[in-house]
Amino acid sequence: QVQLAESGGGLVQPGGSLRLSCTASGNILNIARMGWYRQAPGKERELVAVTISGGSTNYGDSVKGRVAISRDNAKNTVYLQMNSLKPEDTAVYYCRVACVAGPRPKFDTYWGQGTQVTVSS
Repeated sequence: QVQLAESGGGLVQPGGSLRLSCTASGNILNIARMGWYRQAPGKERELVAVTISGGSTNYGDSVKGRVAISRDNAKNTVYLQMNSLKPEDTAVYYCRVACVAGPRPKFDTYWGQGTQVTVSS
């Protein structure tokens, strides 16, 4: 069983910044991918950013140039730095981790509970 703990969400003004964090815990043997998705009311969940083993990253078109994803492998933590936030960035942001976990190693995908980001004056 893998648990994801998210933090850093909140209320910010347009043009402001937030830094989200997600820490994975449990019997984790190897993390293949860590990323962030978001879901606004009435819309489907969409990719924000993802990083994979090997160091490559990918960003959703709506946030390119305004966000940066990073990892601390020693802490099993992924961060999402968000700048120049817009009202349309308002959504629940979910951490997603694809990893191998024990005690009998199996590859699976896990979701966090989500953290609310609200961009408003």
